[in-house]
Amino acid sequence: MIDRATIDKIMDATNIVEVVGDFVTLRKAGVNYKGLCPFHDDKTPSFMVSPTKGICHCFACGKGGNAVNFLMEHEQITYPDALRWLAKKYNIEIQERELTDEEKREQNDRESMFIVNEWAKDYFHTILNNDADGTAIGRQYFRSRGIRDDIIEKFCLGFALSKRDALSNEALRKGYKEEFLVKTGLCYKRESDGSLVDRYAGRVIFPWFNISGRVVAFGGRLLDSRTKGVQQKYVNSPDSEIYHKERELYGLFHAKRAIAKEDCVYMVEGYTDVIAMHQCGIENVVANSGTALSYHQIRLLHRFTQNIVLLYDGDEAGIKAAMRGTDMLLEEGMNIKTLLLPDGEDPDSFARKHTAEELRNYIEHNKTDFIEFKTQLMLKGVTDPIKRSEAVSSILKSVAVIPDQIVRETYLRECSIRLGMSEQTLIDSVNKFIRSNREEKEKENRRENRSEESVQDSVKVDIGFHSVSEQNDQVERMLVQCIIRDGEKTVLKGIETADGQLIDLNVAQYIDYDFAADDLQFSNPLYNRILAETLEHCGEEGFQAQPYFANHHDVEISKLASQLIVNRYHLSASMQIKEREGQLLSRVRHLISDLRMDILNSRMKDVKRELQNAGNDMARVMPLLGKLNEIKQLRDQLATELGNDLGN
Repeated sequence: MIDRATIDKIMDATNIVEVVGDFVTLRKAGVNYKGLCPFHDDKTPSFMVSPTKGICHCFACGKGGNAVNFLMEHEQITYPDALRWLAKKYNIEIQERELTDEEKREQNDRESMFIVNEWAKDYFHTILNNDADGTAIGRQYFRSRGIRDDIIEKFCLGFALSKRDALSNEALRKGYKEEFLVKTGLCYKRESDGSLVDRYAGRVIFPWFNISGRVVAFGGRLLDSRTKGVQQKYVNSPDSEIYHKERELYGLFHAKRAIAKEDCVYMVEGYTDVIAMHQCGIENVVANSGTALSYHQIRLLHRFTQNIVLLYDGDEAGIKAAMRGTDMLLEEGMNIKTLLLPDGEDPDSFARKHTAEELRNYIEHNKTDFIEFKTQLMLKGVTDPIKRSEAVSSILKSVAVIPDQIVRETYLRECSIRLGMSEQTLIDSVNKFIRSNREEKEKENRRENRSEESVQDSVKVDIGFHSVSEQNDQVERMLVQCIIRDGEKTVLKGIETADGQLIDLNVAQYIDYDFAADDLQFSNPLYNRILAETLEHCGEEGFQAQPYFANHHDVEISKLASQLIVNRYHLSASMQIKEREGQLLSRVRHLISDLRMDILNSRMKDVKRELQNAGNDMARVMPLLGKLNEIKQLRDQLATELGNDLGN
């Protein structure tokens, strides 16, 4: 458990811009920052970060909160783990009591898998550094590839002993469960006797770090002397609860700051390509490790930059790799350049032969726009009209997926010149592909909608029965917004109490006082907690509701506060309209009256429903009619008051 004083220390040290900036490329926008939302498929920056309020918020999907909320949502971690992440970032020491055996057992599988992977990473790395075989075989292999010791440390490279149960025996001895050794893919069970087998025995190890630096998987490579005639040089972790290969990119954790700084990312094929370029001095590089690019990976990169250079060797396999997934990159608005290295070279070997400056200069002078690259590649030496037509169609299909119309038109103009074809002909063809793509997506959406129709119908019925309570909730939410934004602000001065004392009332106290007159309370327990805590703390010197609730230790409260604090647009000081004295009180009064009106309307509907059910039973009907008349009178009186208030 982390004590309250330490939590406060962590929150005081946390800079929301720095935290979010570790995962999203942010650009200044007035007093705030903006970037692409990491929680949904964001094409234009809709994710706002406010350094003054200490919160972030997406105006499209609504997700956000303070730094802890952001980390919990983005990394799918618990509240304590988010605090530990921040404490580590800001070098704050945490004193925690030891978890009991029962509490350890209650930790969820996901966290247990992370713990096992972290241990395995250290185990493999220790074997490489300290074991005789690890040094003689594993470290010698890395040195033969020209990998320096500092780079070995940076990427936490390791070695797995050739004995097929070395890791599993050590893990079990240390108290790690067999269940999680299997779930992470570190081991698998023999079908014959159910015994554990180390997946990576006799291989050098490349740990996979996710974007926040946690170990999610491993890649193991057979040593060169053992790869002859072996098809599977690399063995990678299977998909698990914490690792999905289509969602991760090797090297992104080490590259993300450089990608944002350079506003460009180099895409290579393998682990050693990434490592060699880092050693050369170029860090904005990631690898998809031979798998086809996915939308998840592209959107992950798009958060940091829209510029990507595909950097592959110039053989047939390299060309196929360069062509793979490029339409998806274009569709996601990425600006693609392609560079095929000289024959016999790959990024690993080429980087080892050149300095960072030489490599950058070579890339800058030899990279080619993807459409130009594809045009040259597909039309080179093609004379057959049919094959030429197919090649042109393939090029135009790529152009058709580009979302930006100006970029599309620019490419079409260049294609017209290169292909010697009428620009209008190319435009007509691209428009056909665009319509075809749109129709295909519409068909897919219709299929999905048909499968969800029954669910949607049930939702509509539910809304019909609860429309009144939803209206109440909206008014309650607006009242709570007043408490969170202005709860400590005085709205009434010199009010005389029953014992003759004069007091001032702030927003929270006024709402509480008005509620008490009719024994009202919020229907949402969270709202009642917010009001109660504001009343409890508003007497403290320097108390401000906004930062208090934005950084609240209760995740639900801090999330809600962040949503209610944020403004869609931030005007400059000269453009802001200051709220005149009395306007805040008037707004709170109106909201409380609106809430009363909603409650009365809701009660009227309930009584009318009871009257219908009563039928001709006059013993039940007469009291209900009296009750209905009483509610009507109260409602009419309140409506008159509202009308008078609104007229002033």
